[in-house]
Amino acid sequence: MKLPLFYFRKLSAVLFAMTAGAAVAQAEFAWPTESTAYFDGKHYAEYTQATASGNAESALFGCTRNGGRRFHEGIDIAPELPRRRGEATDPVVAVGDGRVVYVNSVAGNSSYGRYLVIEHDTVNLGFHTLYAHMSSISVESGQRVSKGDTVGIMGRSAGGYVIPQSRAHLHFEMGLRLSERFQDWYDRQDFGSENHHGIYNGLNLVSWDPLDYYNWQVQNPGKDLMRYFQQMPVGFILRVRHGSTPDFLRRYPALIENISGKGELIGWEIHFTAWGLPVAWKALGENSALANAAPGEVRLEAYDPEAISAYACRGMVSNSNGQYRLGNGSLRIVKLLFGLRGG
Repeated sequence: MKLPLFYFRKLSAVLFAMTAGAAVAQAEFAWPTESTAYFDGKHYAEYTQATASGNAESALFGCTRNGGRRFHEGIDIAPELPRRRGEATDPVVAVGDGRVVYVNSVAGNSSYGRYLVIEHDTVNLGFHTLYAHMSSISVESGQRVSKGDTVGIMGRSAGGYVIPQSRAHLHFEMGLRLSERFQDWYDRQDFGSENHHGIYNGLNLVSWDPLDYYNWQVQNPGKDLMRYFQQMPVGFILRVRHGSTPDFLRRYPALIENISGKGELIGWEIHFTAWGLPVAWKALGENSALANAAPGEVRLEAYDPEAISAYACRGMVSNSNGQYRLGNGSLRIVKLLFGLRGG
């Protein structure tokens, strides 16, 4: 079912120039570097690092790479301080209170290079932040950090490719973790390489746009992260016949909106952003719309064509001559969430 346009806010990969030229209030979370450019109201081109294309939008979240064909999961923040022998020297800081849950100190083991993940477990939705391409990391897994604490130095480390000195940057993400059983899924794939990162492998993390969140936060002071989730535009809706509660919901129970249908739990209705972030869940009972579905069946119930088109590089919903179907991207996420077989 095609969803009516009034159901959505318009999606765009470049919503974020709105702060250019006007100072903004301080957000709940700190900026991940010591730069004040964002909070001074400067245009994103002045504090982000573009790819070799030189296109400023390539530093942003979304289908911003390779002419819109490749997805970028976060934002790339440029160095600001004087360099030492050509290398970036900017400290990277924790954006909020939390616990370091993962540190990858071997640059060659990931396209993220040296990276760390902090879980912000003091807020109502215990999300994580990820800091990548670090030159050095000064915290350890299990360590608690406070907002503004230095966690390392910005750099250009990466596995499998080279980031030149001139494009050193911090890749920064805000997101949720899909599954505790990620390794089981990984072992069924034909990647040809070892998973060095356990459940903090990037394939098990799904993010939202940090710049959009900061913009929203400064315009809505005092409102928490769940309010941000509640206003996120929905790109598509799936219904999954599966009578168990995914570990995802045990981590993020605030995302369960309500229960539809009486009796035993038989499945879930999941609302996703167009790029695949699950933002709302509804439990479905025996007399719900899934009553006649086969176990493990996944149905595409609704979608927004404009949103799907804006994030086509993610492959969440495919469009063949106006026929919309489940894409490989959404099937991968559902299999991770529910531990379904078949890849």
